[in-house]
Amino acid sequence: MSAAAAGSAPLPRVAVEVLASVAQHRVLSTAQVRAIHVPESGPRWAQRVLAGLERAGLVAHVHAVGESLRLWYVTERGARLADATGALDEAPKVLDAAEAAGQLQAHTLAVNDAGICLLEAARGRGDEFGALSWRHEVAHPLTRGRGRRRRQLVADALLTYLLVGEDEASLEQRFVELDRATLPVDRLAAGLARYAELHRARDERGEPAWRARYPAFPPVLCVLAGAPRSVLERRRATAIALLRSDPQLSRTPEAAIFICGLDDLQEAGPFAPIFLDPRDPGRPVDWLGGGAGATSGDEGPRR
Repeated sequence: MSAAAAGSAPLPRVAVEVLASVAQHRVLSTAQVRAIHVPESGPRWAQRVLAGLERAGLVAHVHAVGESLRLWYVTERGARLADATGALDEAPKVLDAAEAAGQLQAHTLAVNDAGICLLEAARGRGDEFGALSWRHEVAHPLTRGRGRRRRQLVADALLTYLLVGEDEASLEQRFVELDRATLPVDRLAAGLARYAELHRARDERGEPAWRARYPAFPPVLCVLAGAPRSVLERRRATAIALLRSDPQLSRTPEAAIFICGLDDLQEAGPFAPIFLDPRDPGRPVDWLGGGAGATSGDEGPRR
């Protein structure tokens, strides 16, 4: 597949794929582009493709705060072209340079790091999870009111992963919440507990509203980052204690939550027992809720 901007030559297929990734994922580092598309290549491959897209006016870059790291985002022209390919579910959000370099930059990059961990595992296992298999800021109405009366829950991301077995395939969807330890831990727990409210939300016919979008209610993967391990472990323990006593979750056990650290996710992968479920925190599980050893030997390559 190739695409062209007005007055320019068609883009190579790989450049179109990279453009779509940058458009969908809002901000990507050069290393993340490489990890998503051609991890076995040298670092200059991603640099050349991104430089070509920048010369065409389709992407631009800023430097990470206090670092020489380049962060890439689509321009208005690049967003239009990415949308025209039909690869994206919706028109991409366009950032300006200030937004790409702003306070939410680290949060977006960390969400993408989590997505890349799933992508790497899928490659090693032969499952299906690609460059566009996670979407950012997915909004869900909690009430049927309008204007200020209308309340909603916005998941940091939604991922869709196809487990491929010998005899059958299984579609797995998960909400992702990325916490960088910037808010008090009670607010983290309260935000996670709102997924119980989403599970109970009803549409105009009195049916569960989530059923219009999902075959089953997706569990929540909460990924902790942005602080030393000791701080994150204490934060996880406190959040679990708060969630275990939360009345919304007590009434809605279908809203499952699994919490891990981003460092563990990157080092061990999602199929390792690195997650804790507040309903049974003494038994570490993998991202599917399986116990230790449930998927032994199935982990994909790690960075």
